[in-house]
Amino acid sequence: MQITRIIRSAAVTGVAIFMMAAGASAATITFNTAQTGSGGTGFNGSGNLVLQSSSGAEGTLAFVPDMNSVNAVPGNVNFGNFTLACASCSTQASGFGSNFGAFTFDVVVTDVTDGATGIFVGTASAGSVYLDASTITINWLPLQLGPGTNNAKSGNFGPTSFQTVAQTKIVNPSSGAQIGSTTVQGSINSSAVPEPATLSLVGGALLGFGLLRRKRGLSR
Repeated sequence: MQITRIIRSAAVTGVAIFMMAAGASAATITFNTAQTGSGGTGFNGSGNLVLQSSSGAEGTLAFVPDMNSVNAVPGNVNFGNFTLACASCSTQASGFGSNFGAFTFDVVVTDVTDGATGIFVGTASAGSVYLDASTITINWLPLQLGPGTNNAKSGNFGPTSFQTVAQTKIVNPSSGAQIGSTTVQGSINSSAVPEPATLSLVGGALLGFGLLRRKRGLSR
C-alpha cells in the first residue's frame, strides 16, 4: 500500500512539474517594426514612411509601424499598417483617381527579446486608387525570419521565427476597419523543444503511472 502511494505521488508530482515547465515555456516575445535609425528602409530604400502618388489626384500611402509589441508565442501579430488617403479622389465610375508608381518597402523586424533584426521586403507594381477601388498589392519576401540566423540582418533569433503573408492588398481610401488602413499580418512561432530535465520528468511520470496500473492489475 505504501509503495502504491509513493508511485502515485511520484507520478502526480512529475506531471505537475511537467505542466509547470510547459507553462513556463509558453514565452512572450517583444518586437517592433519601427524604422527609426535603421537607415535605407521604408519606401524605395529612402527611409521615408510616406509615399506620394505619381500622377492624377493627390494621394499618399503611409506606413505606421508596430512599436514594442509584446506577443505570446505562438500567436498572430500585426507588423504595422498601411494607410491610403486621397481626399480628392472620386469613384472608379467617375474616373478620377490617384496613380502610384511601382515601389518597394522594407519592414524591419527587430526581435527585442532575442536581439536580432530581419527585413521583410515588399514589392508592388504600379497601381491606381479610387474612393471605391485600389489595385495596389504588395508581395513579400522572405516569408520567414528566423529561427537562428535564418534571414537575419544582424543577431540571432534563437528559437523564434516571424512569418508574414505572401501578399498584402491595400484597401481603398474609404474601406477597412480603420478607414483606408490595411494591416500587415503575420505570426510568431518557436522551434524550442523541452529540456532534457523536463523530458526526464515526463518519462518518470509515465513510468510511475505504468507501474501503478500494473500493480492494480496484479492485485485484482
